[in-house]
Amino acid sequence: MFINKEQLKSYINKLSEPKVLVVGDLAIDEMIYGDAERISREAPVLILRHSATKLILGAASNAAHNVSTLNSGKVSVIGVCGDDFQATQLRETFEKANVNCGRLVVDPTRKTTTKTRISGSITTSITQQIVRIDRQTNGFLSPEIEEELLKQIERAIPEHDAIILSNYHIGTLTPKIIRETIRLANEFNKIIVVDAQKDLFEYKNITSMTPNLPDTEKSVGFSIESEEDLQKAGDKLLKETNSKSILITCGADGMFVARAHDNYTKIPVFNKSEVFDVTGAGDTVTAVYTLALATGADPAYAAIIGNIAASIVVRQFGCATTTIEEILNAVENL
Repeated sequence: MFINKEQLKSYINKLSEPKVLVVGDLAIDEMIYGDAERISREAPVLILRHSATKLILGAASNAAHNVSTLNSGKVSVIGVCGDDFQATQLRETFEKANVNCGRLVVDPTRKTTTKTRISGSITTSITQQIVRIDRQTNGFLSPEIEEELLKQIERAIPEHDAIILSNYHIGTLTPKIIRETIRLANEFNKIIVVDAQKDLFEYKNITSMTPNLPDTEKSVGFSIESEEDLQKAGDKLLKETNSKSILITCGADGMFVARAHDNYTKIPVFNKSEVFDVTGAGDTVTAVYTLALATGADPAYAAIIGNIAASIVVRQFGCATTTIEEILNAVENL
């Protein structure tokens, strides 16, 4: 496929225009840092002197944060949180990231999903993660909370240009919420993109989805070892989901876009030698790809823009975001 660089840049410049709604499993990453001092007398464990705590939006929240940095905060989230201290932290972090969280639904029976990573360092070593503590409530929502979420979704969809369903399989996206969100998105002629790790065939009549290679293999039921296998997998996903396009992310091998009528595009990875941390890169791809589709970009162009954005964030540690200016500069340096 011939790629027109000027056309590519025109889509990138329009990324600030669409309004995006993210529906899914919202989470916060709590990063606690300390300097290793000595071994405890109480047990054979390190004692860390606390140096910093950083709160980062994770899971579906990270997709929203990535959108916000590109479209100046024209993004809203719908999901659940608990009635706990972490819910306050989640709201405050959303506000700092310029993400509208006014449609959050409180479920007192659930914990606000929080992943706490404790990392330590000494003067002669880099910072290393020691332990991770997860606070979350698995299992689908109660019927009452599900109905409240559906009311918020019904009100919000007409106000946005594109919807992202971000499923980390913690329980927010029940079958009914998935089905009704897609129905409403189609009713109001909105872009709807799915980012899920399993059960890909459960999403019907969508604009696109962005599975990675291992999750694609699990869904289609065969190993993908060649471009022909990618084509076969893409065709199966297109058929089973009635999607307009499929974007398969292939890690160090780039991306693959499948559309109807045997229309395929293989996209190489960018800045392959400068990967530091792939955490959250999938959220970046989904966010940028969705924004680009909402500007009217062809799925191949949208995927390339998402690929470039991912090549920027993987050069940073933890969940990271990028800007239109950084993406444009990366295009010039390709």
